[in-house]
Amino acid sequence: MSILGLKKKQPKTFKVKVITMDAEMEFSCEVKWKGKDLFDLVCRTVGLRETWFFGLRYTVKDTYAWLKPDKRVLDQEVPKDSPITFHFLAKFFPEKVEEELVQEITQHLFFLQVKKQILDEEIFCSPEASVLLASYAVQAKYGDYDPNFHKPGFLAQDELLPKTVLMQYQMTADMWEEKISAWYAEHRGIARDEAEMEYLKIAQDLEMYGVSYYDITQNKRDTDLLLGVDAQGLHIYSPNSKLSPNKSFPWSGIRNISYSEKEFTIKPLDKKKDVFKFYSSQLRVNKLILQLCIGNHDLFMRRRKVDSIEVQQMKAQAKEEKARKKMERQILAREKQMREEAERAKEEMERRLFQLQDEARLANEALLRSEETADLLAEKAQIAEEEAKLLAHKAAEAEQERQRLEVNAMKTKEEKRLMEQKMREAEQLAVKLVEQSERRLKEADHLKQDLSEAKDAERRAKQKLLEITKTTYPLIAAYSAPAAAAAPPAAAPPEADSAYEASSSSRLDFKDSDMKRLSMEIERERLEYMEKSKHLQDQLKELKSEIESLKLEEQQQQQQHPPPPLPHRQASAKYTLHDGRAYVPEAPYIPHANRNSAYASPLAYFDEV
Repeated sequence: MSILGLKKKQPKTFKVKVITMDAEMEFSCEVKWKGKDLFDLVCRTVGLRETWFFGLRYTVKDTYAWLKPDKRVLDQEVPKDSPITFHFLAKFFPEKVEEELVQEITQHLFFLQVKKQILDEEIFCSPEASVLLASYAVQAKYGDYDPNFHKPGFLAQDELLPKTVLMQYQMTADMWEEKISAWYAEHRGIARDEAEMEYLKIAQDLEMYGVSYYDITQNKRDTDLLLGVDAQGLHIYSPNSKLSPNKSFPWSGIRNISYSEKEFTIKPLDKKKDVFKFYSSQLRVNKLILQLCIGNHDLFMRRRKVDSIEVQQMKAQAKEEKARKKMERQILAREKQMREEAERAKEEMERRLFQLQDEARLANEALLRSEETADLLAEKAQIAEEEAKLLAHKAAEAEQERQRLEVNAMKTKEEKRLMEQKMREAEQLAVKLVEQSERRLKEADHLKQDLSEAKDAERRAKQKLLEITKTTYPLIAAYSAPAAAAAPPAAAPPEADSAYEASSSSRLDFKDSDMKRLSMEIERERLEYMEKSKHLQDQLKELKSEIESLKLEEQQQQQQHPPPPLPHRQASAKYTLHDGRAYVPEAPYIPHANRNSAYASPLAYFDEV
């Protein structure tokens, strides 16, 4: 067995991990591949043709280096990890991004890298420029601003501003978002590549854009300085100021750049000027600076020459691509506008449809309500009809009651009239009875007076008769005495005495009979008057009872059917006599027995009688 057979078999490939700004890729590379082979594979995978701006960077002992294209990958100081990690980044920056960056992918990669450098504060940016750049970054990511879609808080997860800017002002995330959204709303209609280009155009004017900084010393006394390498040339900065260089060497004014160990020499094109020398801490840094200087100088010279056929083709293709995309964007914008109009029309139609549906629903509800209302109205109409019938029936009953009341009122009026008439007649009769009684009393007084006068006359006549008798009797005796003397006295004839007594008694009897007759007549008239008075009192009592019953009936009728108010009228008493006539006392009457008393009615007189 030979010694060669005991050796381990070497692997023919190795794994590589390439990290771009927006993706990660892994490749299986052959051992013999040079840096250019891996770089071309990555560019083909990404679709990048403007390869001269980019490179593969890796980390070596706390510093970074760029993969050399003409040397095998494994022969360089790359990490021994598996897979080997490389970062695909822009190594050189253009002077004018709008003129030099042709491909859209190139613009996109530059945009992502510059944006990261600004957020990581590798490139200083003022707060105002940071907000403006953030608005273009949002436009590139989200497209046109739509207030209906981009609600407050939609930028909460995005990193858009450097931390120093956020800490510099006492503003909340919502306030920053409001400021960014205000600029973002003004970028409407800008495509993604245009927004990224606008971002790069603003970023390229920043002082630290595209500058690679390295620590150097100017002499043996170790005076710390910073060397900046960019597309314009070399710049010397103070350690605390990366914005304003102390000294600059443009590429057009440099004749030669070289290094020996740690010493680095810059020879100006003008021989009268002094050669500038500086020292770096490591030889590896000098090599990196020299690579950057050579690459930037080559690009500087290349920009001032006519573009190569490849670049011209790329620019033509890019121009055509931009025109095509512009046309597509215009078509897309028209389609978008038409779609928006169609959507607005659709929304309008939907809104109109919803409105019509709502109107139909409301109409149906109104119809249902109207039907319910119609049913209710029909029911109410039926109830109203029944009520109308009931009211008509009640009206008929009321009419009948009214007629009955009218008849009763007429009867009552007639009865009142008859009562008044009876009372008037009773009053007249009472007046007549009173007058008659007064007349009878007067006649009785006259009769009594006549009787007393007759008695006085009788007494006087008797007295005269006695006187005459007394006077005539002595004469007769005297006359009869001589005759008796002559002849014997003879007794008076009994016929004469009896005749005289008869004549005198007849006169007395006449007077007594007249008195008795008068007394009997007076007694009879008194009895008749008493009977009439008693009869009149009975009739008056009947009248009082009838009046009381009529009053009760009127009160009951008034309680059941209260009559309308009548004008004030003085109440009058009515009395019905036995012959049906009414009597109403209208004037006070003072009865015979109470001539000196207060006001009294004829009934009081009847009561007294």
